[in-house]
Amino acid sequence: MPASPMPPATAKSEQTRHSDTFVAYVLSLCENKRVQSDLRTGLGQPVERCNHLHRYLVRRLPEALHRDARRAHYAVAALIAARPRPARDADAERAGNGDPVPQWHLRPNLGTGLAAAVNARIIKPGSAEGDLHLFSRQSSDALHGRLPALTRHLLTGGITLDWAVLLEDLSWWNRSRERIATRWLESYFRTADPSGDGDDADNPNSITPPTDDTTDLYEENN
Repeated sequence: MPASPMPPATAKSEQTRHSDTFVAYVLSLCENKRVQSDLRTGLGQPVERCNHLHRYLVRRLPEALHRDARRAHYAVAALIAARPRPARDADAERAGNGDPVPQWHLRPNLGTGLAAAVNARIIKPGSAEGDLHLFSRQSSDALHGRLPALTRHLLTGGITLDWAVLLEDLSWWNRSRERIATRWLESYFRTADPSGDGDDADNPNSITPPTDDTTDLYEENN
């Protein structure tokens, strides 16, 4: 799926990214049903309330990781663990195929995912655009609270999410919200089908869901 234009990929972006390594680790953890259940308890929760996640994640995260990035890692781990079965099966199939990963600037973000949901008539255009504009005004605390229901709605509809991209966007949301929100909006309008009239009354799946910079994530806590 197309995404917003980004500067040419740097040497660093062509290397294995920490975000991809972390996502692969969480996916492997979720092969164990008990661990998956533990990780799922972190849905929508701040790190301080994710007591069942520490044993799996602490050793994967350096102490110098800033607060927002730490919460983003816990949140994405919980979101991955909470995937509905069809999404888990699709992820396993993609991993088994060994498909090459696109360059970072070509990978889809949340705006791309919402556009794909609109094109598939899973979400109404007004609802998707409203969510994106709302996100652009919200702190990461509010955004984290909305993501579990939204991502589950997208995944249930067969929309693929790039967890590594979401992880990095959430990590920097409070510090670069306008930049990231703009990128999401640009990706949405580049991907959404402009011919859609938004009349989804006949589609039972079309409902309103409940409501890059490659800067190093490792910096001092603040």
